Amino acid sequence: MISWDDLQTFLAIARHGSLSGAARALHVQQTTMGRRLAALEERTGARLLDKTPKGFVLTSVGEAILGNVERIENETLAVERRITGKDIRLEGSVRVTTVEIIAVELLTPAIAAFQLEHPGIVIEMAADARSLSLTRREADIALRLVRLTQNDLAVRRVGTLGFGVYAAPRYLERMGMPDFAAGAPGHQTILNPADTMGLPEMEWFATLTRAASPAIRHNSRYGQRAAAEAGMGLAVLSRFMGDPAGLVRLPTPVPAPSREMFLAVHNDIRHTPRIRVVTEMIAQAMRARAAQLDPPQ
Repeated sequence: MISWDDLQTFLAIARHGSLSGAARALHVQQTTMGRRLAALEERTGARLLDKTPKGFVLTSVGEAILGNVERIENETLAVERRITGKDIRLEGSVRVTTVEIIAVELLTPAIAAFQLEHPGIVIEMAADARSLSLTRREADIALRLVRLTQNDLAVRRVGTLGFGVYAAPRYLERMGMPDFAAGAPGHQTILNPADTMGLPEMEWFATLTRAASPAIRHNSRYGQRAAAEAGMGLAVLSRFMGDPAGLVRLPTPVPAPSREMFLAVHNDIRHTPRIRVVTEMIAQAMRARAAQLDPPQ
């Protein structure tokens, strides 16, 4: 008999293209993934995945069964969600996914207070910029800066995140105030990696600083703030992150954009008591910090 663990292993490697990526997705050791794949192929007598210099790719047999395995996954996850949806206990684990800065700065204090009242609930925080799937049970709850559009999710807006341009006082003493109308010529900027420069705040910042020179690209908002504090250049930061940091928020000719924050949970589990109390805790935490998240310009 082929077990679901074996099929799940095949599916994870097919999706991620590597044993390490699949192992992270399934929360097991990389060596475990390799053993499971070898055992599955030995049991079935068929090669399902070929290892190439660029990673694992499906063989013709793997391609033929991929759709069947995905349907099995969908049915298995539906059963899990149905069972979880009927669980009335205020205990157990709840997996929450959001970006790192929100997880650390906004949710951690709220979770600390929450667990005093609900010690039986363990929150697993996935602080990740990747959009983990609620349908595939990669997470139970998502707090994101874009609205998730899947039909099987309950999504609500829970706040707004404002942004501004910041620089260290010593940087401004050395370089002077930037002329944003002219594109901030002669100045240096702290940017996202190129593949995430399409975010609304980064496009706005890129327009304001079109004549400036990049000093550093950093995929961490903490790293960007540290670079600004070190006097490396101008940075666009969320207001709740930049305002308390000892940086100078600079006036801009065009107001900074804001991003709406959305809380999402799968419809099958939204009424599960432990899921419901965690979603309400998150929503309340965002409401309580509204004045800091999006203060007046």
